[in-house]
Amino acid sequence: MMMFFQERFSVPDPPWPEESGLKSFCSRNILIILGFSSILAVIALTAVALTQNKPLPENVKYGIVLDAGSSHTSLYIYKWPAEKENDTGVVHQIEECKLKGPGISRYAQRLNEIDAYLTECMERASQVIPRSQHQGTPVYLGATAGMRLLRMENEQLADKVLGVVTKSLSNYHFDFHGARIITGQEEGAYGWITINYLLGKFTQKLSWLNLMPNGGTSQETYGALDLGGASTQITFVPQSKGIESPSNALYFRLYGKDYSVYTHSFLCYGKDQALRQKLAKDIRGTNGILKEPCFHPGYEIVMNVSELYSSPCTKRFEMTLPFDQFQIQGTGNYQQCHQSILELFNTSYCPYSHCSFNGIFLPPLHGDFGAFSAYYYVMEFLNFTSKEIPTQEKVIDTMEKFCSQPWKELKTYFGDVKEKYLSEYCFSGTYILSLLLNGYHFTADSWKNIHFMGKIHSSSVGWTLGYMLNLTNMIPAEQPLSAPLSHSTYVFLMVLFSLILVAVAITGLFIFHKPSYFRKDMV
Repeated sequence: MMMFFQERFSVPDPPWPEESGLKSFCSRNILIILGFSSILAVIALTAVALTQNKPLPENVKYGIVLDAGSSHTSLYIYKWPAEKENDTGVVHQIEECKLKGPGISRYAQRLNEIDAYLTECMERASQVIPRSQHQGTPVYLGATAGMRLLRMENEQLADKVLGVVTKSLSNYHFDFHGARIITGQEEGAYGWITINYLLGKFTQKLSWLNLMPNGGTSQETYGALDLGGASTQITFVPQSKGIESPSNALYFRLYGKDYSVYTHSFLCYGKDQALRQKLAKDIRGTNGILKEPCFHPGYEIVMNVSELYSSPCTKRFEMTLPFDQFQIQGTGNYQQCHQSILELFNTSYCPYSHCSFNGIFLPPLHGDFGAFSAYYYVMEFLNFTSKEIPTQEKVIDTMEKFCSQPWKELKTYFGDVKEKYLSEYCFSGTYILSLLLNGYHFTADSWKNIHFMGKIHSSSVGWTLGYMLNLTNMIPAEQPLSAPLSHSTYVFLMVLFSLILVAVAITGLFIFHKPSYFRKDMV
């Protein structure tokens, strides 16, 4: 019975020819799979290379913006790849040229000098930008608070200045788009656009797995703090979308996202005009000698009363004085300087839930802020622009020591700094602290959210880049359909697909050249 069972159910060994056929069949299938994998790897590698490779484009564009400020004019040249002009962060500054002389508003009584004033930097632009692209390069001139003040005083004279500037710039072989006085609101908005464009805050982060924008990873924008000679701007996205003062509200749709932005420009509260206001306020009731705590001990200068009252910003303090000139004698006391500056900010009334000063609406501060222009230049001199933001207490302590330093010692130590700038750093530093802490109500905690910035990725921070981006329509309302991979992800995928391709090729060659070894493993 046992023998019958074994005979009935035992399976005979297959003959050798069938075994060989099975191995050949497996070999062919594996080779087909390897071949198919190779084709897929090649296709994937080619697709990634074509869609993500970013070679240095030969087709580039240029743009020129002149920032005609109250104290000086600067020319900026920007460059970008023509094929990618709607991508964020592709426009970068390649040149900055500072015109020699004051702001253009100071040429109101010497219009014949404007042409020579503009020549050096415009000639420099002609050298930097290839001649073949001159006619296609747009040129914009935006005048800020200095010209706003001149227009308040004499609109016809302001128009004459712009007319002479326009005639001069039209003589160059660029595509000149006109000279105009921009509003304070525009200045604040364009500064906000510039800083967030350069920081890459407008585009959404990518999810690595699906390589598509992830709606939950929107980046928080920076606020913008701009300080010039004649005005200052604060611009940011409040936590609450409701802005109580319609005149301070701006609405943007950039790269597929809506932004409700608060902005305000304080004319006459730039550092130069604020100093004039303070002197005009304090000279009243003196005998022609002003003991000034915002200047260093031992510093003396004589000033004409007519010069002090020549600005519209000092009209509220103007009065008939028994002298035509007065002498400023520095006493160097930070606390007294600070208290005197606070008198420029009227905080006695507020028709809104929150105010800055002079009855101007200000929502609660939110997020990080980039402080640029004179904020940066002054704080850089005072050594407050390092990566580790000094505490509010340390900054005040440093200012107290700096302001009390004798003028003679300061001149010896900083012999390479122009006397006018050096003499005003005590006032400017104190004014910045007073404006930020008492005007805008930054606290000891929120102070650490202020970042003093001069440049981001070699581009100067200011309103000019945002101005050009807007006028050339280079910021799309909607997010681009396919955002490029980050460079690190692109490199990783290229290496991965390359390794797969190499591995497949080696395996295929090995099987073809040593099939007996493969059959041995299959036994």
